[in-house]
Amino acid sequence: MAAYLIANVEVTDAQAYQDYRDKVPAVIAAHGGRYLVRGGAVERLEGDAAVHRVVVLEFASMAKLRAFYDSADYQHLVALRKKGSRADLFAVAGV
Repeated sequence: MAAYLIANVEVTDAQAYQDYRDKVPAVIAAHGGRYLVRGGAVERLEGDAAVHRVVVLEFASMAKLRAFYDSADYQHLVALRKKGSRADLFAVAGV
């Protein structure tokens, strides 16, 4: 069953975040993930949560998503992401 990593990212340092954006696609691909959404326009339909840059990644399973997220390659980039942004990340099982 597919699994999705959903991120709501508020960029606070554009250069640091750009460094992260330049490096992360290769790590995602190496773990079998793919982008479904990468920062397109967002239109609020309901609610009042702050919405910023939305990213949605798809993995073949929750185990593969967690293997990506927990990997040394990605954890090295998490520090770079946190230097340039604040984010809420969710792992969601598909149907």
